[in-house]
Amino acid sequence: MKIEVKNLTKEFKKITILDNINITFEENKIYGLVGRNGSGKSVFLKILCSLYTPTSGEVLYDGVDIVKEGLIPPSTRALIEKPAFLPDLSGFDNLKLLASIQNIIGDKEILDALDSVNLTKDKDKKYRYYSLGMKQKLGIAQALMEDPKVILLDEPFCALDYISKENMHQLFLDEYIKRRFTAILSTHFIDEAIELADYIHIIGKDGYYKKIKNSLKKPRYKDGKYQEFLEFIKREYV
Repeated sequence: MKIEVKNLTKEFKKITILDNINITFEENKIYGLVGRNGSGKSVFLKILCSLYTPTSGEVLYDGVDIVKEGLIPPSTRALIEKPAFLPDLSGFDNLKLLASIQNIIGDKEILDALDSVNLTKDKDKKYRYYSLGMKQKLGIAQALMEDPKVILLDEPFCALDYISKENMHQLFLDEYIKRRFTAILSTHFIDEAIELADYIHIIGKDGYYKKIKNSLKKPRYKDGKYQEFLEFIKREYV
């Protein structure tokens, strides 16, 4: 699914957070959003999934302006900021409750999603007893389980330890190859964006924006030009 953002501006109490952003996200690609705190990454993702309405501009999914039409974007799932589930339900029951909204998947797909993030053995544990990392994994599972065409992820791996993060990176790439979705994820970590994303979008303060193609071969950290590319991105990071 192709997403086009045209002349997008967002203000809060006359303070401009996003200023005249123009971006096209082609289908079946992974895009990394990087930027300092307060640059508007989370706000941008919330606009893409209709949690926020822009002050002005258009957001088109396959040519349909979801802002003008007042629509929730089709076949889109998101994990924005911290995942929130019902504390007295198990991980499995939380996902089953969410799945009942559209009723397009059954228990098998839910169990597959839990297995993909290594939560099978904890599927019957109440959410209130999940660690921070487990909560993040459950959030990723809910984003994947209904096989959406678009996935929006806001700092999806930030709560994970090093080993879990490396494993989740590989899981994410494996799921991308299998499902072929469009993914837009924000991160504070430039190396994470380089490893996962086909294109890196730098969002800075005062309306700064730049798109950079990631031409490194996978796995990217093994590419001979990795360090050079990393330093280049750092120089562009404002």
